[in-house]
Amino acid sequence: MAKAIWSGQVVAESNRCEIVEGNQYFPPDAVKRELLKDSATHTTCGWKGIASYYDVVVDGQVNKDAAWYYPDPKPEAKNIAGYVAFWKGVKIES
Repeated sequence: MAKAIWSGQVVAESNRCEIVEGNQYFPPDAVKRELLKDSATHTTCGWKGIASYYDVVVDGQVNKDAAWYYPDPKPEAKNIAGYVAFWKGVKIES
């Protein structure tokens, strides 16, 4: 079971993660949405497409753009559509 933890709080937990380029992508229903806030940040990956970001918010602390997802990935990455990955100090335990 993989867990994403930040500031002592489990943000996501699942045994159905997809691993892409060394990152654990958590299924949408495994993520605590109340701890995520939409961000205006977007980046582009050559083979996955356009990524959107979330800020992770725990007890008033904001970790800007610490989560990302591909709402409409290219066909090669369709297995991670809507799945959420983390970085910027969010600890992944498995």
